[in-house]
Amino acid sequence: MKQVLEDAQMNQLVYNALSFGTAVMLGAFVYFLTQMNSVAKQYRNGVAVSAVVVGIAGYHYFRMWSGWAEGMVNEGYRYADWLITVPLLVIELLIVLGVTADRRKKLMTTLVPATVLMIGLGYPGEVSTNDSTKWVYWVLAMIPFAYILFTLSGELKAAKARETGAVSQSITNATRILLVTWLVYPIAYLIPVVFTVSDGAEAGRQLAYTIADITAKALYGLMILNIAKARSGDSVNA
Repeated sequence: MKQVLEDAQMNQLVYNALSFGTAVMLGAFVYFLTQMNSVAKQYRNGVAVSAVVVGIAGYHYFRMWSGWAEGMVNEGYRYADWLITVPLLVIELLIVLGVTADRRKKLMTTLVPATVLMIGLGYPGEVSTNDSTKWVYWVLAMIPFAYILFTLSGELKAAKARETGAVSQSITNATRILLVTWLVYPIAYLIPVVFTVSDGAEAGRQLAYTIADITAKALYGLMILNIAKARSGDSVNA
């Protein structure tokens, strides 16, 4: 009886978390749309991409939330979301960092395929029930993951060195969010390997992914918006 009650509580916790994630993403979508004209024209595309990211995530979270309510776990929604939004997260960052057009194009030709490869390699292990298979795909997915994180961290560091004041502080905040949040994903991936279903592994994984997604998309979008506003200065209407 106690185990049944604990399972029901964990299921309710995940249900509430997915509901909260849906609300945050859709709320952030509306907010970012209202903020596009608050930054200079050259940074508005970055804010628009932030809106697209949370809009797409909001849709997929609604589907995951609805599925969980019916007792279904469809990781296809989460991976479809990541397949679209993770490349966009990279693009929005490069837009507001002030990277030159040539440099941005070069980075996108390597980083965007790396994100697709990372997500593609992660999915087979995520849906597998075999721990060895999960480990194999985790290791393979960590190769592009490490490359992406290392490259973006380097670009953030370089951008910070070029700036002072509010812009520099905004970039520092974005760097912290990027590093801390992205490191949650590979840890959450391995929760079912370390724990069993009876230990709440599935609920723990869903909760960890949801917290990371909210931070990596909505909160990170706010950091991107802050960088864009700091860079815009008095040139918003320019």
